[in-house]
Amino acid sequence: MASGMPPHASGPWVGAGQLLGRWKLWLMPAVLSSLVALVLSLLYMGGILTPEGSLHRMPVALVNQDTGKPLPGQQANVGTQAARSILSSGSSDGRVRWRPMSRARAQDELASGKVYGALVIPADFTATVGALATADARTRPALTALTNPGVGSLASSLAGRITQSAAHQVSVGIGKQLSATPEVQRASAATRVLIADPVEVRTQVGHPIGAHSGLGLSAFYYSLLLVLAGFIGGNIVHNGVDSALGYADTEIGPWHSRRPTVHIDRTQTLVLKMAMTAGLALLTTSLIMLATIVVLGMDAPRPGLLWVFSYCAVLTLGLGVQAINAAFGSLGQLVSMFVFIAFALPSSGATVPLEAVPGFYRFLGSFEPMRQLAAGVRAILYFDARADAGLERGWVMIAIGFAVALAFGFAATRYYDRRGLHRMVPQPS
Repeated sequence: MASGMPPHASGPWVGAGQLLGRWKLWLMPAVLSSLVALVLSLLYMGGILTPEGSLHRMPVALVNQDTGKPLPGQQANVGTQAARSILSSGSSDGRVRWRPMSRARAQDELASGKVYGALVIPADFTATVGALATADARTRPALTALTNPGVGSLASSLAGRITQSAAHQVSVGIGKQLSATPEVQRASAATRVLIADPVEVRTQVGHPIGAHSGLGLSAFYYSLLLVLAGFIGGNIVHNGVDSALGYADTEIGPWHSRRPTVHIDRTQTLVLKMAMTAGLALLTTSLIMLATIVVLGMDAPRPGLLWVFSYCAVLTLGLGVQAINAAFGSLGQLVSMFVFIAFALPSSGATVPLEAVPGFYRFLGSFEPMRQLAAGVRAILYFDARADAGLERGWVMIAIGFAVALAFGFAATRYYDRRGLHRMVPQPS
């Protein structure tokens, strides 16, 4: 035996230079790392590069409160004409879904996150527009654009641009009509300039959120913490249990060990890992809330409900990780990374709204876990824990995910056990 050779090794010593020339050693790492880099690049960048170009039926409320009588020679008042113009232009390209409604309903829809913004035509709109053609036109008619920061800063910003653009089109249209009247043509140059673009747009917050809410991003980052806690915690339990039972080596720095293999079938191993996942999720969930709410001061008006929802979310994700690892073995961690991280983040709708991403991401968002968790967390943090704001959907999808994780994991392990595909490996000699 060569000097310094470990007692359990056999054969001649080799160097790294000799091994680098073996193409089979390169094959699997090269294929997997290339696929991961390519797919992650396409997924993440493909979802955020063209939000305005990908707009598809973004929900925005349209409130017409104008009660004025039609101006001379017109059949409808100015507010009604403006609303019709906005609805017709919005329905032509499918980018915006204008939803006509009352002011009270618009406020309710903003408070549940069902609309991303609103454009309000005031009750005196026709009267103020008609006054522009009088001797001194000093009071400008105004439209109000309501924002909804609870749906996320980008979604609220996109809705704000939509309402601002619609208001500008209304203003230009009114200006053309008024400019053709004899009264305006005889008016001063300053008056004609004012009437060319007469409508003022006032922006207000339609549904305010707390100052410690990250401008509507705290729900996304909190949901991301839950996903990472479930994913990373599940894999830590998986690797730790395998090492403790002797099915994987333990290597810390220069120290390497292999415990005696414990005789346990796959199904019982999965039970053990899932039970530990459930126990450790109590700790990780509590620490997340301690750090975000107590230490950092994140606005969380319903901490008790948030903790229960968070625990169930972390538990379900952890059980999903254990089920995938049990079914796919060593590839399980890569598979679960794609399921819970790679596909989930760009389809969550928490940073870039799903109405502003390509259709593939909207499809992923219908079932990917982070979309459901973000909807539930957002409802708890910003929308008074309303069921119709996403909390009901979050609970339903957590229950479905919990059942699928158990069914898939135990179906796989019981199948392997019945086929005699045990994990027992020869002990090192």
